[in-house]
Amino acid sequence: MNTQNGLPLDAYISPQFFALEQQHIFSTTWAFAGLVEDLNVEGDYLTVQAGLNNILVIKGKSEQLLAFHNMCRHKGTRLRDGKGKASNKLVCPYHDWTYDLEGKLLSLPKASREFPALDKSCYGLKKANVGIWRGMIWVHPDPNSQSIEQWFSPIAPYLGPHKVETLIEPEDSIIIEDIEANWKVVVENYIDHYHLAHLHVGTLNMYDHKRAEFGFIGPHFRFWEPLTKEYQQDIKQNSPYPLIYDTKIEKLGTWVPMLFPGIGLAESESSWSVFQIVPVAVDRSKVIIRTKMKNGSALEFMKQSIRSASYWNKKVKAKDSGYDDKHGLGSANFLQEDIYVCEQLQKSFSSPFFEFGPSAEYGECPVREHKKLVWECIKPHWR
Repeated sequence: MNTQNGLPLDAYISPQFFALEQQHIFSTTWAFAGLVEDLNVEGDYLTVQAGLNNILVIKGKSEQLLAFHNMCRHKGTRLRDGKGKASNKLVCPYHDWTYDLEGKLLSLPKASREFPALDKSCYGLKKANVGIWRGMIWVHPDPNSQSIEQWFSPIAPYLGPHKVETLIEPEDSIIIEDIEANWKVVVENYIDHYHLAHLHVGTLNMYDHKRAEFGFIGPHFRFWEPLTKEYQQDIKQNSPYPLIYDTKIEKLGTWVPMLFPGIGLAESESSWSVFQIVPVAVDRSKVIIRTKMKNGSALEFMKQSIRSASYWNKKVKAKDSGYDDKHGLGSANFLQEDIYVCEQLQKSFSSPFFEFGPSAEYGECPVREHKKLVWECIKPHWR
């Protein structure tokens, strides 16, 4: 088994390896659940998959967020799906076992006859951990895990000056992409500095890639790069959207960290996004992107779009003009470019002639570090 590149090839094609990741990585770390504005009033809830665990987050009394394993204590049936409002109680759809918003078992039908000696106090919902960090809701399957602040404390000093809670999410702005590639391929592409000036030569040329600063801080990846002089010198004119932080700050640029194991942030001068990588199968991932911008009027956004149009019309171009705009390389869209190469790489893994080639000493160092992180989690359990 060749692990000289940090991971065996099985890490990208083996269902057994994928199952171990679900158990020993995604079930033991904090998972992104949503934005604080997703839960506004008492009874609002959402559900999220955290490795092998489905977690129910609900806004209880006194604006308190509570998290439970989304399983009835009778047969394990999921109580809720997706997001919505639970009124003042949770009722299992299978046998009508009923819980209050704090997870206590209130009643069950015909209890005196079917369960005459049942002590309801022993059958409340199993708790999970929940926390709010930078305007985001996070969950952990273990109610006694370290706090969300402790988990993210190493990376906190390397994030942008954005006040996420003051920004708003435009309607119908959520992007969901199904990608036919292993989740690690998507993460490795995200943290690969080497490809930025090549694959995205026509779509991310407003950044000075040569001056990027990056590296791992604990399990999390930090990344910052400055704007090009051309873009920065007239940023109020060139920015595609209204600016959201003071451009007179010393470290003007964009922050693009990757929070272990698979939550990216994209914090720029005019937008803030969370890039959630969801493992679906060994060769399939889902990416959910939620973006927030300045709380401004439609007129302000329209004016900014008109002002910046000439700059972007000149700068943005397809990677390969030989393809039409429906092809990843002809799309002039950096996300579609990334999806295309990730899927092409995953296809190559099945070839008996595939092998990992040389790794760029500087630009791909984060990729090697990420592989090591994953291998350290899985190696003790791998055959």
